[in-house]
Amino acid sequence: MADFAEPLARLITEFKRLPGIGQKSAQRLAFHVLRASREDAEHLAQALLDVKDRLGLCRICYNITESELCLFCRDLNRDPKLICVVEEPHNIAGIETTRQYNGLYHVLHGSLSPLRGVSPEQLKIKGLVERIGAGAIEEVIVATNPTVEGEATAVYLSKLLKPLGVKVSRIAMGIPVGSDLEFADEVTIWKALEGRREM
Repeated sequence: MADFAEPLARLITEFKRLPGIGQKSAQRLAFHVLRASREDAEHLAQALLDVKDRLGLCRICYNITESELCLFCRDLNRDPKLICVVEEPHNIAGIETTRQYNGLYHVLHGSLSPLRGVSPEQLKIKGLVERIGAGAIEEVIVATNPTVEGEATAVYLSKLLKPLGVKVSRIAMGIPVGSDLEFADEVTIWKALEGRREM
């Protein structure tokens, strides 16, 4: 990247390594940092280091936390008989914004993908089985993504968990509110028909 001074070129290269950031976005971010005050740059740098140094995984659900237990596992007002299984920690935010779910979570940190070499042993499934084995869980809601990998993970979990005597349910999928049937693909329409309910 001969067009920029070495420190700026290096910053652009580092920003480009972030997901969803291409050359132009990386340049905009790098020039923003360049124009910012030294204090702002130090705050950004410290925030990046704090994420790496101060965060870990909850010992129960594997959500991101700054202490031994995440804020959901520490919350005594949440329903301990209900677990919602998600692929990644950021998936929890979408569920929490509904204000309709009051159970606990379990984060797998990925989904099954033989093509990418991701097997059940590489996911946080063992901890989920142990939680169910403790006997307090009545229902597991599988909220994996509506992708081929997410569906494979949901089917795998259902077959693994049902024999343990727990109810296993899957979040409904289908036509999003505000969209048009004309633009929905056949799998989305099939899932919407499959998840229909009486009015």
